[in-house]
Amino acid sequence: MSNIPKTQIAAVVPSHGAALEIRKDHPVKQPSELAPGECLVKLFCTGVCHTDLHASKDDWPLHANTPLVGGHEGIGEVIAIGENTSECPVKIGDRVGIKWLAYSCLNCEQCRNGREQNCPKAKLSGFTVDGTFAQYTVSYVHHVTPIPQNLDSNAAASILCAGLTVYRALKYSHAKIGEWVVLPGAGGGLGHLAIQYAVAMGLRVVAIDTGLEKKKLCLELGAEKWIDFKEAKDIVQAVREACDGEGAHCAIVTTADASGYTQAVDYLRPGGTLMAVGLPGEAKLEASIFFTVFKSINIIGSYVGNRQDAVEALEIASRGRVVVRCECKGLSKLKEVYDALEEGKVAGRIVLEMPR
Repeated sequence: MSNIPKTQIAAVVPSHGAALEIRKDHPVKQPSELAPGECLVKLFCTGVCHTDLHASKDDWPLHANTPLVGGHEGIGEVIAIGENTSECPVKIGDRVGIKWLAYSCLNCEQCRNGREQNCPKAKLSGFTVDGTFAQYTVSYVHHVTPIPQNLDSNAAASILCAGLTVYRALKYSHAKIGEWVVLPGAGGGLGHLAIQYAVAMGLRVVAIDTGLEKKKLCLELGAEKWIDFKEAKDIVQAVREACDGEGAHCAIVTTADASGYTQAVDYLRPGGTLMAVGLPGEAKLEASIFFTVFKSINIIGSYVGNRQDAVEALEIASRGRVVVRCECKGLSKLKEVYDALEEGKVAGRIVLEMPR
């Protein structure tokens, strides 16, 4: 393309802990500057995730590279591919998604075992390399994800992180058709997608959240049981009673609060599985060792997803089995979105549309 600009609008964190800046003169990497295996993507939209907020605030044990363009739920069009790229799986004009895992070597032990996200050479969008809070971004041809033709870009953006994360957790949870899965925070951005993926997999859902609006949403999406954590006197007992009196087979815990993990070990039935998904910066996983062993509880960490997980999560959504509830805003509203996330005022997902 001959009309690729030299500069663009981008949301930049200049240094660790510094305030977010919307810049109008951020450089655009030109096609002639792309390395083999890289591609330039013109972005249509991008989702906003709590992970982006953590990267911006620098409150994780891991630290982002700065200056940083955050974001890792981007949808756009491939407009240039680095010269001498071998066996390229995409072509100019393809609509693709950019997710948290921007790059992995594909050849180490972790990659060969389907844990590409744990590759020692992994690059992370909006964390170790510039992400999707911009009009253009550079990604890697073997890690961008093709978007199904009949899936809306705004919906696909949220699937690339929130949907992918909960889908993988359910996929690797050992839960079988007809078994009970508990979803704390079920009415939120990840939770409302987790309900739908769980139902699509034939699982029975106990939704935990608070408020009549979220109760209505969770039940509409297919949850069989609802527990309001502000009204329940004993959440552990309430979950056990909801699951035939024996407890749940699985819990997908996305919260940053340690209590969610402790409660799960208590309300899971023997042989149950706790999928640890949330990434709090300082909280510790505390549970009774005695009862974890005595009940044969499985505790599994589930970290985003690999390339195949992303394809599957998008394909399920493209068939209408998962519908994203999202609100669209402009890129210039990112600081306001961060404030709302921090205050817990965001229901569903937020998607930012790029300036044209």
